[in-house]
Amino acid sequence: MKKQQNFSKFLIIILALALSISWLYPFFLVFINSFKTQSEILSNVVGLPEQITFANYPNAFKAMNYVTGFGNSLVITVLSVVLTVVFSAMAAYVLHRRASKFSTFIYYFCGVTMLIPFQSVMIPLVNLFSQVELLNRTGLIIMNIGFSISLSVYLYYGTMRSISTDLDDAAKVDGANRLQIFLRVILPMLKPTTVTIVILNGMKIWNDYLLPSLVVNQEGMRTLPLELYSFFGEFNTQWELALTGLILAILPVIILFIFLQKYFIEGIGEGATKM
Repeated sequence: MKKQQNFSKFLIIILALALSISWLYPFFLVFINSFKTQSEILSNVVGLPEQITFANYPNAFKAMNYVTGFGNSLVITVLSVVLTVVFSAMAAYVLHRRASKFSTFIYYFCGVTMLIPFQSVMIPLVNLFSQVELLNRTGLIIMNIGFSISLSVYLYYGTMRSISTDLDDAAKVDGANRLQIFLRVILPMLKPTTVTIVILNGMKIWNDYLLPSLVVNQEGMRTLPLELYSFFGEFNTQWELALTGLILAILPVIILFIFLQKYFIEGIGEGATKM
């Protein structure tokens, strides 16, 4: 029995390593090719660089207007994520604490809306925002919140079920109102779920290309993915700059995940198992 268990563990480790390598290999290729010239990339894409060149990084940084693109992406992502967290946490708190048929309907409605493909509503939505002159940064933030809030409410609601209403009653006895109970008692207990929502929505919004390409039509408002697309021409692609730009674009997201991964895993477990 013990040998069978050891063998099973060995197979699981081998499988995990194989999956990890298959997932990390494309990122490894992007990284090593960011130190090659265009001709070397085209001649040998999978090999290590024969002569490492660091010129791609300053060239890509300048060509893709990194500072402007980074600033736009940062403002849009931070505002979208913060407002999503605030609205969805408050909504989940009210839906759970004031249980009724209507609140149950709203909860399941949030689950159903996650099944609607973004592509099916993007054109009418962009046309509507264009008519009311809410394109570019403002419209993009509003749309990001709308597309992110359903999953966020769903996760918060699942975690809220594990928080006893006795805490609310105790805070009321101490003289706290509803807002104070939420901000000082409930919200700190939602920290793992909040971190999970921040990472999931932050990565999605930061890396999104399709929605900004439809909404942003003003110079100086382009996000990093839009600036990155400038390397892909109709007849020629600057692969050395494009791959370097990818590294520069995804680096902030990787750093965010590294610092918050402990809370991310904990929050996924809480939100998924307490539904």
